[in-house]
Amino acid sequence: MRSVQLYGLDKECHFEFAVIAARHRGKWVFCKHKERDTYEIPGGHREDGEDIEATAKRELWEETGAKDFDIYPVYIYSFTDYGMLYFAEIRSFGELPPLEIEKIKLFDDMPENLTYPAIQPYLFERVQEFLETK
Repeated sequence: MRSVQLYGLDKECHFEFAVIAARHRGKWVFCKHKERDTYEIPGGHREDGEDIEATAKRELWEETGAKDFDIYPVYIYSFTDYGMLYFAEIRSFGELPPLEIEKIKLFDDMPENLTYPAIQPYLFERVQEFLETK
């Protein structure tokens, strides 16, 4: 079974993904894709020429409608490719863009029915540890 590897923020690598564990008023924000019955942490692929923080901000907006937020890098990770794990504190939402996400839902903790159960619980735990040290 493949496992998630973590690296410090100074590792030189080519990022493919940004994952953003986000909170709003003490609740965790998860997305439900239109074609699935599961929930996922917001995130997605980096576009050509885009820096990874821009990817994170764009994906957070596209998948949650987050309008006003602070975002913090947590770790570089690898599973199949390199990605950057972020934490975001969302203050307000706008309209959910009419893309692939059907809805967002706020949870006290991680939901059981995850889209990516091999990686999301591990990344979620790392963000919770990050917040304990903040």
